[in-house]
Amino acid sequence: MDDLAAAFLGPGDDASIQEEDDGQQGSGSGTDSTTTARTLRRGILKAANLQDKLLEKLLAQVIPVDDGQPHEAGGNAEPSSFGERPGFTVGAMSNNFRRFNARIGVVFKFQAKALRVLSWRRPTHTLSLLAVYTFVCLDPYLIFVLPLAIALFGIFVPSFIARHPAPTSSSEAHAVRNLGYSPRGPPLAPARTFKPTKELSRDFFRNLGDLQNVMDDYSVAHDKIIALVVPKTNFSDEALSSAIFVLLCGACALMTVTAHLIPWRYICLVAGWAAIWSNHPTVSRLIGEWQAQYLGGDQKGEPSVTQHAVHDNDKKLEQIQNHPPGPSADSSLAAERAFDAWVRSDIILDDAPETREVEIFELQRLSDTSGEWEPWLFSPSPYDPLSAARIAGDRPTGTRFFEDVLPPEGWEWSGKKWALDLWSREWVEERIITGVEVETEGERWVYDIYNEHENGGDGGGNDDLGAALGDGDYETPVRSQDQSRNTPKIGPTISWEEGEEGIGRRGSWRRRRWVRMVKRENVDAASN
Repeated sequence: MDDLAAAFLGPGDDASIQEEDDGQQGSGSGTDSTTTARTLRRGILKAANLQDKLLEKLLAQVIPVDDGQPHEAGGNAEPSSFGERPGFTVGAMSNNFRRFNARIGVVFKFQAKALRVLSWRRPTHTLSLLAVYTFVCLDPYLIFVLPLAIALFGIFVPSFIARHPAPTSSSEAHAVRNLGYSPRGPPLAPARTFKPTKELSRDFFRNLGDLQNVMDDYSVAHDKIIALVVPKTNFSDEALSSAIFVLLCGACALMTVTAHLIPWRYICLVAGWAAIWSNHPTVSRLIGEWQAQYLGGDQKGEPSVTQHAVHDNDKKLEQIQNHPPGPSADSSLAAERAFDAWVRSDIILDDAPETREVEIFELQRLSDTSGEWEPWLFSPSPYDPLSAARIAGDRPTGTRFFEDVLPPEGWEWSGKKWALDLWSREWVEERIITGVEVETEGERWVYDIYNEHENGGDGGGNDDLGAALGDGDYETPVRSQDQSRNTPKIGPTISWEEGEEGIGRRGSWRRRRWVRMVKRENVDAASN
């Protein structure tokens, strides 16, 4: 059993246990009870670590353990800027949480002291805070003095007083009285140090309770902020989000011009004083009464639906008779309705989805054997004589059939079928394509002008189609010997300028343009 425990327990676990035990060896009592308690505690911690190791081994068989490194496609992955970080393990998580909980007490103490100051537990402390805040608001450069003052009076002075403590007071009649505090002389007490809270102690469990409450407060605040802000800013209601966007744009433009004219010091001063005074017990009670009087708030809890339905008219009548006119829920409701009316009337949204026109080029090639044009590909490029692929000697890429042409990613077909572009000269001139002959009537083909250097060595025929499509089993159309014998041949040395009308003036490629409308595709919320 000891060998199994030694296999599971690493040197880090023994070091942590030894670190915790060192805090108890300063007393030097050496009694049997202390030794027994220390031995029992060491055994409990070792058993807990062994359990964590066993659970980690079990989880490793079920869940793949992340190594904490970024997964990159390339083999030469550069190290992360954050360095190597260990992956998730139960033992490390448990150890780190215990260490964190033993050291987080100072944060909770600061939080408790800040709440006591803001809640007017000691009015002198709160008034002192208001005085400092006032000086900082009136002279903002004093904010750079605050860290120095906090270091002096919050760290050095208490540490010095801890080393030179004042004499303790005594109530005995024979004690010497009226002795003032004097820091002179050698240090009388050891220096103040901060040690982590011992595990299984009262402070350790107090930190656990505070950490639990902080997590709950954060979760509640997070959910309230998300419920308040996200529906108005995520364009789920496009009219409302667009109206807020317009208002923010106007506010940005206005603030760039008038920001230097606003008395920010006095605004911050009044806002800070109002926020702190609102936490005063008397002021908070008056605010609660004002909310109950004018806004219909209920301090004792929300009434049930049945009670609210029965006494709704009575409460409205009582408010009208007993309370003078003032700010009420009706005024806020009227303002909200006015804002909604402005949003509906002035914010105009484009209900129709965005549409674009896409193009595809139908390529045909002149057969060397039959002298007829054969369908080749539907390509996104016209494959003109001066295109980069043509100059580099690459074959055209695309698909063989119209039905295999897909819309761009994120788009879907809006038009039912493809339409032939009748304005062939326009798209040729837009692309500044030269060395071609354009048909302005008929089927709107755009032919290559015969090139002696290109067509003279072009004998690949239909074998290029299989390479362009990635299909090795493409079959060349077979024609009868009579058709091949009677098909007129085009002389390879006749160019556009030398040939007669309709004889030998065109190259081996022709193309025409087809267009079709697409619209943006709706993205499912689950895919996000």
